[in-house]
Amino acid sequence: QAEKELKAAWSQQAGQLREMGRRERLLRSDVQRAGEQLESFKTRVMQLCSPSAAGSTGKSVTEQQVIEKVRQICAENQQSHEREKSLQKELSSRLAQEKEVSANIEVFKNSLQKLQ
Repeated sequence: QAEKELKAAWSQQAGQLREMGRRERLLRSDVQRAGEQLESFKTRVMQLCSPSAAGSTGKSVTEQQVIEKVRQICAENQQSHEREKSLQKELSSRLAQEKEVSANIEVFKNSLQKLQ
């Protein structure tokens, strides 16, 4: 009886080990695929950001290069937003001045018509 139980336990353990091995192979495959996708993504980012920096040299792009390029793009984007805000303020100011001038002209016209 003990021998049967031992064989059953052994068989169960062996099955679990085979399943763990299968899962490990799948995980390794997933990790390798993810690494390849990351490398492809980094290269595409660099090609989009700076075509001369990636692909043409034949070297793989480092994570630091991608990070620096993304930081540069973020900084440029921030500067663009600040410039846009500045231009919007300037436009609003000029529109207000134009409106004031138009109102003054209208008052002037009315005054002129009354005088005539």
